[in-house]
Amino acid sequence: MTKLLLALHVLAAIVAVGPVTVAASMFPPAARRALAAPDDEGARGTVQLLHRICRVYAGVGIAVPVLGFATAGAMGVMGDTWLIASTVLTVLAAGVLLVLVLPRQEVFVEGGGNREVTVRLAMFTGMFNLLWATVTVLMIVRPGSTTGA
Repeated sequence: MTKLLLALHVLAAIVAVGPVTVAASMFPPAARRALAAPDDEGARGTVQLLHRICRVYAGVGIAVPVLGFATAGAMGVMGDTWLIASTVLTVLAAGVLLVLVLPRQEVFVEGGGNREVTVRLAMFTGMFNLLWATVTVLMIVRPGSTTGA
């Protein structure tokens, strides 16, 4: 059962977090292109699509920590430091996405964006991506792991 939970957790992370990370990273440059060509419907459409991908997959991403906690419980590692650190970083990443990235994307999509919004959005997106990269490394390395990694 542990292997199944772990496989589902990893698949959920790839399927849910991957698209958010990529779409969020693509959003600021696409937004700048849309600003440079305000009459380009294709550029506006791209920005709207990237925002929708971020919103939808952020919701799907809830499966990642749910399956992660189920896996950790089955493995008996709930109190391990690496898991606690990963959990804190995951909460921070979710907070950055929900409080700093998605609302700024929404402002831009609704027509209130400017270059300054895209610069800050790029910075917050970078923070989000860095947090997820750190969680990924912790999940692979798992300090104190008995797997020999």
